[in-house]
Amino acid sequence: MHLGRTNDTFIECFLINYLFLCSYLWFLFVSGHMEAGSLVSHQEDISCVFPELTPAAKYKDLTSQFCSVRKVRGDGNCFYRAFCFAHLESILHNTRALQRFKDKIIQSSRDFTSAGFDESSFKHHLNTVVGVIERCQADEQEEMLLRLFNEQVTSDSVVQYLRLLTSAHLQNHTDDFCNFVEAPNLQVYCHQEVEAMAMECDHVDILALTQALDICIHIVSMEGQELVHHIIPGGADPSLHLLYQTSHYNILYPRPPP
Repeated sequence: MHLGRTNDTFIECFLINYLFLCSYLWFLFVSGHMEAGSLVSHQEDISCVFPELTPAAKYKDLTSQFCSVRKVRGDGNCFYRAFCFAHLESILHNTRALQRFKDKIIQSSRDFTSAGFDESSFKHHLNTVVGVIERCQADEQEEMLLRLFNEQVTSDSVVQYLRLLTSAHLQNHTDDFCNFVEAPNLQVYCHQEVEAMAMECDHVDILALTQALDICIHIVSMEGQELVHHIIPGGADPSLHLLYQTSHYNILYPRPPP
């Protein structure tokens, strides 16, 4: 009998199940602390996203830089939803920035056409985003933006637009991205991993979306023993800050300067 091999297999299975259980419990922790039925929460104290076993040094480091968090439902679409909400919130009181963003969305129809998308596949979702921006222009209130992003149909349509735009950008820049995806080809990757709702995004998707919309983001990763900061694209000033924690994204708010 190969007892050594059997024991190794048992240990491997135990570790896999343990890691899965930890991830599931964390998902329940985050989801259970959101308002019932909400997709995006109100701002809350940053302590609400920390389990009890968070290392003190990591907690202190993050809370010294950020004061609050806005939680986003963990449904596989959290990055896209957090990304768009946080960007719109950051320019909500800037009339020129809102108009520039609206123009960028409208002009993105060329990106879809160049990538071979039929207009019927993206036009409705593009119009939804334009409509959300126009509501922001008419009513510069955070509560209105929060209400729009908690309307399931509207919010999911915004997410779908961002997914399709990410796919279009990847396919329009095949030479830049084809070596960074695990799929038979980039088109297959886009159809299966990017365009489909509820599929978690990868680094290459984040890079493509930030390039497509010319938006710089700051991601603070809680993975590992210390905080890791990612500015995407590097060298620019981020307009929004996201917390990455156990395959999930929430929105971070920096402490005001003293």
